[in-house]
Order: sequence, then C-alpha cells, then structure tokens
Amino acid sequence: MENPEASSLAERAYQRLRSEILYGDLMPGERLRPADLQDKFHLGLTPIREALMRLSSENLVALDTHRGSRVSETSLTELSDLMATRRSIEGLCLTSAMIHGDAAWEAEVVSAMHLLSKTPLPRSDKDREAATLWESRHRRFHHAMVGACQEKWLLWFWNILADHSERYRKFRLLQRMPVKSKARDIEAEHHALMEAVLARDHSLATRLMSDHLSATEKSVALGLAASPPSIWPTKGSA
Repeated sequence: MENPEASSLAERAYQRLRSEILYGDLMPGERLRPADLQDKFHLGLTPIREALMRLSSENLVALDTHRGSRVSETSLTELSDLMATRRSIEGLCLTSAMIHGDAAWEAEVVSAMHLLSKTPLPRSDKDREAATLWESRHRRFHHAMVGACQEKWLLWFWNILADHSERYRKFRLLQRMPVKSKARDIEAEHHALMEAVLARDHSLATRLMSDHLSATEKSVALGLAASPPSIWPTKGSA
C-alpha cells in the first residue's frame, strides 16, 4: 500500500524542482546532485530521486549513469520543433474553444487580457519578479482562450507545450543583451487575438495565433543566438 506521506514528499520535491527549471532558477545543463537538493529543499533522498525520475519523463531532466542528473539542455532545433507542435495543438484547442465557449468563457478571456495589459515587461535581467508575474498573466491569457476546448487530451498536450515554451521565453525576458530585430507590439497582437476569438472568427483567430507564436519563436531564437554563456549554457557545462 502506498505511503501517503512519502507520496506527498515526492510531489513536493517534484513541484519545487519543476518550478525552478521552468522559471530559470536551475539553468540548462546545470548538474542536479541529490545531496545538494536534499539540503536545499530539506527533503530526503528518496523523494528527490523520485522527482528527478518523473521530470526525466517530461524531458526536463537528463539522467546519465556516468554523469548523474542535469537540467535538460536547450537548443534552437528543439525550440523550432516545440513551437511548430504548439502552433498545431493550440490552433486545434482554439477552434474547439470558439465552438463550445459560453459567456463565462468570453468573460475570462476579457479579464485575462485586461490583467495582462496592465502588467509591464521586466526592465532588466535582475527583475525576476516582474518576469515571473508577466509570464503568469501571459499564461493565463493563452489558457483562457483555449479553456473552453472540449478535448481534454488536446488541453493536456497544450499545457505541456506551454510549460516548455515558457522555459525558453523566460531566458529571453531576462536577457541582458539587446537584440536588433523589428520591434513587436505584443499588446496589439494579444488584443487582435482576443477580438478574433470573441468574434468566433475561426480562420482569423487561428492565423493570428500562428503568427503570434511564430513571432515569439523568432524573437526567442534571436535572443538565444546572441545570449552570453550565463544565459545559454553550452553542452557539458557544469
């Protein structure tokens, strides 16, 4: 019979580790020593190891017999694959949501957009609190738009893709180096998306969503290509 306390400790370790990886506190390629994590989280080795195994199944942790556990590396190739998949899945979720969404769904989309529009982007790489708040409200806006999707498997996949997308975008938000690229009016993109979704214009909404995600991919890719080693570790870094 499963021990509820042990299960709870493993879940706590999993949530802490997952959060630190997704929000950039643990960087790509960073070594994950169970003994160090035990001291940091004040948890036993068993829940730590269980959490690492679980995170490896989500491709957030790489397990190696000889090198030990590390935060999974990131790459431009993976970013491209991730965003192409997200465009497909999010388009399907959005279409289903526009078909099935009711007035409460519409109200949540408007509310989420309002909150996001009132949330400034971080002004520097040290403003992690602002970056985390913006990411949280940005995630809520996208979730609100697809929230009325009736296909639960699609939503499950969407959540996984959104988690991994945020991991990449967080590096861009906290990047020290300016990147020369055409300025985006992200708020205008979000507002146009909201209007198309509320109008139930399936063709326009899915096209705008695809364009929005493509623009994000391009911005993140440009930033990552120009990033210093502290933001974008090379393979094999400690």
